Amino acid sequence: MIDPSNRLRAVELIQEANRNGARLSKACQELHIHVRTYERWVAEGGVKVDQRPHAKRPTPKNKLSEKEKSEILEVVKQEAYADLPPTQIVPQLADKGRYIASESTFYRVLRKEHMQNHRGRSQKPVRRIPESHLATAPNQVWTWDITWLGGPVKGLFYRLYLILDLFSRKAVGWEVWETEEAQYAEKLVKKAVLKEKIQGRPLVLHSDNGSPMKASTFLGLLETLGIQSSFSRPRVSNDNPYSEAMFRTLKYRPEFPQKGFASLKEARKWAQQFIHWYNEIHLHSGLNFVTPVQCHNGTHKDVLAKRKEIYQDAKKKHPERWARGTRDWSPHEQVALNPMREKTQPTSENG
Repeated sequence: MIDPSNRLRAVELIQEANRNGARLSKACQELHIHVRTYERWVAEGGVKVDQRPHAKRPTPKNKLSEKEKSEILEVVKQEAYADLPPTQIVPQLADKGRYIASESTFYRVLRKEHMQNHRGRSQKPVRRIPESHLATAPNQVWTWDITWLGGPVKGLFYRLYLILDLFSRKAVGWEVWETEEAQYAEKLVKKAVLKEKIQGRPLVLHSDNGSPMKASTFLGLLETLGIQSSFSRPRVSNDNPYSEAMFRTLKYRPEFPQKGFASLKEARKWAQQFIHWYNEIHLHSGLNFVTPVQCHNGTHKDVLAKRKEIYQDAKKKHPERWARGTRDWSPHEQVALNPMREKTQPTSENG
């Protein structure tokens, strides 16, 4: 866009380029203007500069004086009005026999002074960064959560408690109960620690802010076992993405009973079958298509190395079928819970 004060110079440059053999359209294109714009400028007999921004305008009769602006700012800072919006302040002032300006004028003055929000005790909200932990091997970081499974009648649910290893995605512990209670969570954690044989080893257990997760007895157990507790931000559901992805996979299985389970026994039986499939049969996309059990016990490295050899041999036999290199079958080296986007590329977690 050519500034109005520079239009005369633009016309001169275009005409000079045209005289030297340049096409008019190309000369105009170099200055980012249309040919018709150039022709209009020339037809007007010269270039007129818009003088409206420089015109002197009379002061509006309804403009507030500096004294009135100061009066508004003084009022809104008073303790009685510091936490109130102008829609509350103006009527209260009127009830006291005082009028300074309308509500909209109050808002305009406050916006200009950056005082429309967070006056008095109100503070500007601080964006909390979600807790993040890095796992470079199994049994360093666990995430756990509770999901509801439909029961035999509407409104009746069973609760699936599930602990997931962050690095391997293996379900290291699970149980189904009828209610959410801290005592069930305590039993589950103790059972998982004994099963994995990691007593006394450093471990982080991440969860949301549910009542079983923050119960004093449960937190006391974690402290006794030497487990560091970690929590999602309040009212933020995606701070525990791996557990959420696991539950999504569970509820989107073709055999998942959408009409609910007939009994607690049936719910436990189905959950056992699902965990077996998930841990030992399911090729997890987040693990480069090996099973969580293979990743948990370390055999996934041999599996991926063999795949790499198979792909390389296939490329040697028919190199014309490969436009690029073979697929990357390298095992992952680390997994971060809630990684910062600036530092890591977002990946889709498809349980």
